[in-house]
Amino acid sequence: MKIGRFKIELVIFDMDGLMFDTERLIFRSWKESCKKYKQNISEEIFIETIGLNRKKTIEVYKKYFGDSFPYEELINETVRIFEGFIRSEGVPLKEGLLELLEYNKKKQLKMALATSTKRDRTELMLNLSGTRKYFDLVLCGDEIINGKPDPEIFLETAKKLNCRSENCIVLEDSKNGIIAAYRAGMLPIMVPDIIKPTKEIEDMVFKKFDSLKEVKSFFKDNFK
Repeated sequence: MKIGRFKIELVIFDMDGLMFDTERLIFRSWKESCKKYKQNISEEIFIETIGLNRKKTIEVYKKYFGDSFPYEELINETVRIFEGFIRSEGVPLKEGLLELLEYNKKKQLKMALATSTKRDRTELMLNLSGTRKYFDLVLCGDEIINGKPDPEIFLETAKKLNCRSENCIVLEDSKNGIIAAYRAGMLPIMVPDIIKPTKEIEDMVFKKFDSLKEVKSFFKDNFK
């Protein structure tokens, strides 16, 4: 498949904030767990952690709260609350997700998921949402050494599927994800969620859209 002069072999999806409208739900869970531990995490600090794996998230909180902050306990409680929400309320899908996955499948495009989220929670959300079947590969944040914005997760994904970096599209919502895709030498397409891109980030993206529905329309109009 080609888009203009680019030969496309693989489309790599991020998960939280891109496929699923979960960032707000995660923040809601954080607030609940913070009440229990009598901590206060502002939305600005939370936003700084979007797109990061567990290790890098802890580094952000240490920067603001020091070494005495109960990171592991708070994160574990947040995950427990979050999983309770998605089990009872379902996984909120982003507009156009299923249509885009079905279109790519029909076009026989390879698809992979590269997320900073741990394997167990990733599999839970994929299974609850019924989207696991679309992906040729799923790579998670606890299966790599360096999390986003390091490009490792994207480079490893392409390597495992025998695809060249320059022939990969990455769909991302976060700053850290876009930087990682750009550093990997791939084509970053941004669908912003909570964080709106700065000029620096916009200069890195191949395309920017308001929804996955628009991404599908772009693919349909441009894939040859």
